[in-house]
Amino acid sequence: MIVDIFNYSLTAILIGICGAWVFLLKSMLTSFKMTPYLDDFKSSNHDNPKVSIILPARNEEEFLSKCLDTLIDQDYPNYEIIVIDDSSEDSTWKIISEYAKQSTKVIPVSARPKPEGWMGKNWACMEGYKKATGELLLFTDADTKHSKNVISLAVSHLLTFNLDALTVIPKMVSLDWWTKITLPMISTFLHTRFSAVRVNDPTKKTGYFFGSFFIITKKTYDSVGTHEGVKQEIIEDGALGKKVKDSGHKMKMVRGDHLVDAIWARDKSTLWNALKRLMIPLYLQSPGIAVGIFFAVLFLLFMPFPILAYSGIVGFDTLSNSLVLVSSLIASILIYVGAITEVKKGLDLKLVHAVLGPIGSLVVVLGFLSGLFQAKKSSSVSWRGRNYSMKDHIQDSIRI
Repeated sequence: MIVDIFNYSLTAILIGICGAWVFLLKSMLTSFKMTPYLDDFKSSNHDNPKVSIILPARNEEEFLSKCLDTLIDQDYPNYEIIVIDDSSEDSTWKIISEYAKQSTKVIPVSARPKPEGWMGKNWACMEGYKKATGELLLFTDADTKHSKNVISLAVSHLLTFNLDALTVIPKMVSLDWWTKITLPMISTFLHTRFSAVRVNDPTKKTGYFFGSFFIITKKTYDSVGTHEGVKQEIIEDGALGKKVKDSGHKMKMVRGDHLVDAIWARDKSTLWNALKRLMIPLYLQSPGIAVGIFFAVLFLLFMPFPILAYSGIVGFDTLSNSLVLVSSLIASILIYVGAITEVKKGLDLKLVHAVLGPIGSLVVVLGFLSGLFQAKKSSSVSWRGRNYSMKDHIQDSIRI
């Protein structure tokens, strides 16, 4: 009797999980179908306003040269590249200085020490902005690569549609095995709350920037308070995009994974901290809701697999056992369908990375759990060689 009650309870939960995955899959397919491309539009005649590329770099000796090579080689006629060394401990400043000698487009900036209360990247962006002379500001990261015409396309898209800001969804590059099996699982949620469908809908409150590429008018950037207005935000790009949308400015998210490459995580350590960065802002807004979200992710991404294993062990000699087996099997299949869809349509990964989805799901769950436990510790998250305490920082990058 007790076993039957337990099994029926599991079945009810699994039916809910199946329903949630049907919604997620529908959202994914809608997102892939409805998200516009950066280079798929009819351009209007326009001037070529000056673009100031603001490129913060901290300990980026491994990636910076590749990024600068693609930015210097752009076909847009009127731009500057402001590269900010954010107190690097490697040869980043040397690389910046060498490129500045070779190209007049490159403006080197050595950021002053980060003030108390600022996140490092946010401060570096502000330091770069103070040197900017362009009407348009293009923010990107040092571990990105760009096609030759991406600035021309971004400016033309922005002006043709009379936008205040434009952000591009990049190809999210994975360098290590752990990231490759984890990214398909976490990416499924980007097609719901933070999808281009919602961002591009003026009736929705969702605003979001990809830090790897967003272009914004100087007037708009000033009006929302620049990076100073999000100085304590650990996910500063999301927070800035939210401010732009909340302020009533016209923004758009487009797909450009064939034009911009961005490294999502470099190794298992940066992957771990990236997962914690997603949970910590939620916990600092509302611990109770954050815990609820954690359990929702736990059951959506992972629990159907161990429940399926359990049902295989107990067999299906009773109705309750059979229901658990069937419902857990369907839920597991739906998770795999989501991972395979993401791998095939959104990520440049192999099918095997989707097949290993259960391991990736477990990594996501454990990373989120770590974020919950460490949110208020003195060094809750490490990023680019700095440890940050978030316990006294109000986070508004992800709206609950």
